[in-house]
Amino acid sequence: MRAIILMFDSLNRHMLPPYGDTFVDAPNFARLAHRAATFDNFYAGSMPCMPARREMHTGRHNFLHRSWGPLEPFDDSMPEMLKNAGVHTHLVTDHQHYWEDGGATYHTRYNTWEFFRGQEGDPWKGDADALRGVRFPAVLKTQDAVNRKYMSTEAEHTQTRTVDAAVEFLETNVDADRWMLQLELFDPHEPFFAHDKYRDLYPSDYEGPVVDWPGYNKVVEPQDQVEQARREYAALVSMCDFSLGRVMDFMDEHDMWKDTMLLVNTDHGFLLGEHGWWAKSVQPWFNELVHLPMFLWDPRTGGADVRRGELAQTIDIAPTMLRFFGVEPTEDMLGKDFALEGGKEGALFGIHGGHVNVTDGRYVYMRASVDPANGPIEDYTLMPTHMRSRFSVSELAEWEPAAPFSFTKGLRTMRVDSVGGFRINSWQHGTLLWDLETDPGQTTPIVDDEVEQRMIELLISLLRENDAPPSIFTRLGLPDGDVTAEHLRAAVDLDRALKIAEPLPDLAELPARELLMAPVQALLADGVTREVLERHLPWLVTTELITATPMASIMGIAAVGGVSATKLREMADDLAQTTAAAVVS
Repeated sequence: MRAIILMFDSLNRHMLPPYGDTFVDAPNFARLAHRAATFDNFYAGSMPCMPARREMHTGRHNFLHRSWGPLEPFDDSMPEMLKNAGVHTHLVTDHQHYWEDGGATYHTRYNTWEFFRGQEGDPWKGDADALRGVRFPAVLKTQDAVNRKYMSTEAEHTQTRTVDAAVEFLETNVDADRWMLQLELFDPHEPFFAHDKYRDLYPSDYEGPVVDWPGYNKVVEPQDQVEQARREYAALVSMCDFSLGRVMDFMDEHDMWKDTMLLVNTDHGFLLGEHGWWAKSVQPWFNELVHLPMFLWDPRTGGADVRRGELAQTIDIAPTMLRFFGVEPTEDMLGKDFALEGGKEGALFGIHGGHVNVTDGRYVYMRASVDPANGPIEDYTLMPTHMRSRFSVSELAEWEPAAPFSFTKGLRTMRVDSVGGFRINSWQHGTLLWDLETDPGQTTPIVDDEVEQRMIELLISLLRENDAPPSIFTRLGLPDGDVTAEHLRAAVDLDRALKIAEPLPDLAELPARELLMAPVQALLADGVTREVLERHLPWLVTTELITATPMASIMGIAAVGGVSATKLREMADDLAQTTAAAVVS
């Protein structure tokens, strides 16, 4: 028995042919749907990148206890368990986050691995003059521009080189038994860098600025730029489709379908203007981000050219892969084997410190913090690293030992207070309830007390099953006992939710534009403008600003949902009037 996992990053379900009408040219995904089972109700769990990969290893959720980080000493790793059972596991990837502080323990769980450099500002090629003095986050785009000089042809593109290595592994081991190949492609994650062969599939007369790297914020660009960004993304999806075809061609040529599992998945989606947003992480987790494409060919059960409607998630991959090779999942793994077990009653998903979400397949319930401070938020870890850094001395100065969780093998973890910020603050968006049957596009949140109570009960049940820390219940205002009317939030939060969802006004239409774009720290340092901020956004003078960059502006905060369109207009008027009055006096 052999297995291939082909994992993409930021692959949108709604833009693939098997899932509906789309302008994206992806014939191999359509071909895959005829060769495998297409999952219609597959959801993400923990977001974004490395939290999702921890779920693939451990078969349990990450986001309730910890933010982005490495595998923990107590984690059960599916690839490592297979390795210990005599299954050769091989990772081939161009996903650079594996080699940062927050991903450093994943690739070493495999027998062998290969890494190809150059994606998304990966610090790969050195150009001293270009990079000198450039600081994060600007350095990512500068480094990316340097890297692209070394990928001037499709053959040199990091995706191509990664697939080349995977095919080499298949050629070497086509006659061998008991191996698992994880071919993991960073694409179509931003930046959307594809060569003309794929970009030419989407011709246009667009002549504006390059828009292949959208920001993590609300859409403020004109419609022609949005449409061009969608074309750039589509071109990269078409390149991913070609790579998928290369793997399927090899399986066809060597008659591998009879004994080789093929699982094709992604970690999350990417917003390209839907709901008025770009990207992910800073807004509610709409279905475009979490309702994922998933395809499975399992020789144990067959099931080619079929649709599967049961509720499933990323945490189900580990037990499925283990049982395929005759290895039993551990008791700490909460996922289910796709082949041998049924679907779930509910699926839990979210990001550390954000909404905690649950779906039963029809309704989606997004539970927000009950307090504007969005706390308490805590990290429970024995591996204190963030995405690109270690925990700071100040963060670790007051850590406390926590009681063991059910899955920490009796170990006490470090409990570290996390600082919430306006970039990921569920309170500002409010608690939201959606009916996917009547509103599949999630355009209008509903208020239905009976449904909300039932979804809260489902949420609490799943939180308890996952041994969520008490701070989660406190932050979300969830009870220890029965759910009553006082715990319902959809109606209470509705007005705030609708206001924050409004599109932002054009900056050119607002007064005091230079102040709206000025660093908030400069506004707080000035007595006149500080009074305006204190009137409208009192949280800016408390703990929230700790998470802001020194150049954060009122307009920038609004762009990530920290200020509503109505409040932005009110502040612009107040700033203009207050500063004018100060000049006169």
